[in-house]
Amino acid sequence: MRCIYCFLIFFFFMINTSLLFAQSDTLKPSVTVDGEVTKPLKLYAADIAKMKHSTVNVLSRDGKEHSYSGVPVLEILNMAGVTMGKDLHGENLSKYLLVKCADGYEVLFSLAEIDTTFTNRTVVLADSTDGKLLPSDRGPFQLAVPGEKKPARSCFQVTEFIVKFAKE
Repeated sequence: MRCIYCFLIFFFFMINTSLLFAQSDTLKPSVTVDGEVTKPLKLYAADIAKMKHSTVNVLSRDGKEHSYSGVPVLEILNMAGVTMGKDLHGENLSKYLLVKCADGYEVLFSLAEIDTTFTNRTVVLADSTDGKLLPSDRGPFQLAVPGEKKPARSCFQVTEFIVKFAKE
């Protein structure tokens, strides 16, 4: 009887441990890239940290300029196989990027607004501001959109990029 009791405790311990490990990736903050892509992505903070970063300056809601460091969104979209660069013409110009945030906030960009063959600005998925990690209420990922009069599209706690065709 004692062996059965020990086995049951061990069994339940193993099941709970495996469930915790299985859930650990789902609990890690991430950004997914999906939709009209050839390679859907799920990027974690460690993945973003390893990628080449660019720095942009953006006016915040308080009217002060802040420096944001992060991965150019164009690079992330290229990794996912989104139609960009020389292939962004004709019907592909009707594609858009929907950016979703943890609190339900969403912003929209035409792909041409992100592609540096069309624009001089670099939109970044930032993981730090003014040399420090983003605060928890804004991070771990924030979209930093330079050159806009209002910072409404520099959204916080980004969780998802969705690429789609615009339809009537």
